[in-house]
Amino acid sequence: MKQKSFENLLKRLQGLTPDQVDALMRSIQDMTAQNAALTGIDQTARMACCPHCQATEKQKWGRTRSGTQRYRCNQCGKTFNGRTGSSIGHIRRLDLFYRVLQDMFASTIPGSVRQLAERLGINKDTVWRWRQIILRSLSQRIEPLSGIVEVDETFVRESRKGSREWVLHHRDPANYPKPPRLRWYEYKLTGALMKRGLSKWRLPVLTAMDRAGNRYAERLPDRRDRTIYQCLSPIIRRDAALCSDGLGAYARFAQASGVSHFVLGTKPGSRKIGQSFHIQNVNALHSRLKDFLRPFKGPAKKYLDGYVDWYFVRNSTKPERALDNLLKLPKVQGDSGTSVVQMESEVSPTSPSYTGTETGLRISARNASTCSSLVAQEVTNRVTELWTL
Repeated sequence: MKQKSFENLLKRLQGLTPDQVDALMRSIQDMTAQNAALTGIDQTARMACCPHCQATEKQKWGRTRSGTQRYRCNQCGKTFNGRTGSSIGHIRRLDLFYRVLQDMFASTIPGSVRQLAERLGINKDTVWRWRQIILRSLSQRIEPLSGIVEVDETFVRESRKGSREWVLHHRDPANYPKPPRLRWYEYKLTGALMKRGLSKWRLPVLTAMDRAGNRYAERLPDRRDRTIYQCLSPIIRRDAALCSDGLGAYARFAQASGVSHFVLGTKPGSRKIGQSFHIQNVNALHSRLKDFLRPFKGPAKKYLDGYVDWYFVRNSTKPERALDNLLKLPKVQGDSGTSVVQMESEVSPTSPSYTGTETGLRISARNASTCSSLVAQEVTNRVTELWTL
């Protein structure tokens, strides 16, 4: 648009009604998000080679319907763009997808799926699918924990949202057995007794952090010695001082690993040892994590890992970086068959700080099957030593 035409456009805006101003602002937000998304995608395409034959020689070949730059490979003759082969290659409304990224990583309090769908004017199922694509791309940055390390676990109610197990049972009791428990809101409606304290319906989330600000969290299948050892052994240095509650698994881990261990109690006078050894920081982290999960009304058990990773990476991840990681990094086949894209911040075997278990290679109950055989054998040997003590 020429400058004179632009000045005339600005003059015509002065007569807009409040509703028209709101519509204009929404349109500007969509255009801003669209331009930011296209810029990131085109930058990726300029640096990328052909995803079909890996050749580097290419030429511009028009633009796609979504506005991204299309390229044609000089070797194989196939066309591609910055999204070809990525987990967001099929998304058409890039402007709205980028606004979902902004809500997840740039807003103070992320909105729920229904709130975001109403704000963007699209179906809630579309927002849900987009959010799951983004959540599967997240992974916490793994830094070795040293110095005074606080470790504790918090518990989240098991949720089965989306399973429709009660609906299927009422519809066909012969083929669908009765679920093992009521839905959580039904305990209050029916007056049924709810088991107090810990049970198999409380999912443990283990968190660890040091005084330098490095932190890590992972949902555990249980609190057995073997599980605790496999989770903590790769991320805690041997010169650390471990602070925990009285759970016996922590004491046996400290004994097998050779780290100092300070046990804190729950009664007044036993919650601190001196002025330095306590677990108040990790307990405050539990409170913030639950505040973050509260607007989502209990994420389903199979998606809880993604929400935990989301909380721990959102403060250090910008929407532009999240989009860049979704575009650049290759897909990895996950355990459940879904595509998983590892975040760029994760420690890799080629990074300077990678030296094996001492620098925090992630070996846990969730992804122990993907670690190298040597490190897996080391963990197995140490667990065997733990059980023979």
